[in-house]
Amino acid sequence: MTSEPDPPISAPESTLPRRAIVRTARMASLPLGFAGRATVGLGRRLVGTPSETVLSDVQLRTAEQVFKVLGELKGGAMKFGQAMSVFESALPEELAAPYRATLTRLQDSAPPMDPATVHRVLAREFGPAWRARFASFDDNPAAAASIGQVHKGRWHDGRPVAVKVQYPGAGEALDADLRQIARIARLVGQLLPGFDVKPLVQELRERVVEELDYRLEAQAQQVFADAYTDDPQVVVPGVVESTDKVLVTTWLDSVSSLSRLIAEGTQSQRDSFGLRYVRFLFSGPTRTGMLHADPHPGNFRILADGRMGVVDFGAVARLPGQSLPAPIGRLLRRAVDDDYGAVMQGLRDEGFIKPGISLEVDVLREHLAPFVEPARVEQFQFTRAWMREQAARVNNPRGPGLSTAIKMNLPPSYLLLHRVWFGGIGVLSQLEARAPFREIMEESLPGFADDSVAGRAG
Repeated sequence: MTSEPDPPISAPESTLPRRAIVRTARMASLPLGFAGRATVGLGRRLVGTPSETVLSDVQLRTAEQVFKVLGELKGGAMKFGQAMSVFESALPEELAAPYRATLTRLQDSAPPMDPATVHRVLAREFGPAWRARFASFDDNPAAAASIGQVHKGRWHDGRPVAVKVQYPGAGEALDADLRQIARIARLVGQLLPGFDVKPLVQELRERVVEELDYRLEAQAQQVFADAYTDDPQVVVPGVVESTDKVLVTTWLDSVSSLSRLIAEGTQSQRDSFGLRYVRFLFSGPTRTGMLHADPHPGNFRILADGRMGVVDFGAVARLPGQSLPAPIGRLLRRAVDDDYGAVMQGLRDEGFIKPGISLEVDVLREHLAPFVEPARVEQFQFTRAWMREQAARVNNPRGPGLSTAIKMNLPPSYLLLHRVWFGGIGVLSQLEARAPFREIMEESLPGFADDSVAGRAG
């Protein structure tokens, strides 16, 4: 390996840095476009158009432009779009419907690198004789994501493999895009009522170094692969070889993805794989000491034999206690049991409510009700309509949701858990899956089942 700059590339659009001016211009067009539409909207209101109609039109056109730009770019724009897309179910239907297809594409695809660039990366990482490692290598990408793309090949021993190759200059583009998105966070945040974009962007920026290191990803993926080797429902591809910029794993022969099931799956399929999805997210920490932290549906594949394959372990949370925090399970259980005095004290102990801040128990109960509701019944039906109701509660300036949210604090150690939790609920709502959420909590969330036993005994 060498730290020298990449050699010149014949096709400028093949790498991220060479398009920096174009990328910045596209990103910069978003707030300018919004300002123009807002001005036109003001004019329409002055001539008598109802304010709700004007707002809806401005939001719709802004959303179309935002997701068009995000869909055309890689790097941080693509990663942010994928992270945000799991919350699409919280959008009002009249805004969500026109660009739902664009969001699905964000979850599954990105413009490809040209073969010459791919070959140069492989030569730099594996040496000039890189082809000797492969019996065959397909120059056409099988999949593409935010910072790399995947090619199908056959390893020298005959095994079919997936070869993930990082885009040259991905790190610089990733950081530049996320800085730019941070500047327009207020604009993008208007598309998801009640959702604070800034912490998401900050967290993505903090994890740039980890996600760019494919050796680190390989270590995490192999731990998951070992942990799920004999699992009857989940498959994680094993690692064959890795460098900083190339990751070779066993090939996962999938027939579909959760993204496709959201669009086309039957209710039975969506229930079945929604259950596998949430069970994997909650069982992973206990089995591996890590949390798969990229819950968007494109990372979850449907295999011909009915199992679910899981890919992309660049974003994982290495949990200090080798499991999900027990206080979360205990607090959720106490909320299910309607013991909000204990919930209030527990939230203070964990730093969710800062010293000197006062909250009424009834207000806290109503604020947390949407988060507790799925664990209160044997089977819970997640729906887009339910998710939109929760977003509306948080965003209602006349209700307790927004005022309570402002008073509550999210400790940094819980930020990633919070995103995965709500991202997972967002995906389940997109699937409109019915799942035994409480049973899953009792199986995999430390503190939840213990407190349920204590609660029943008392």
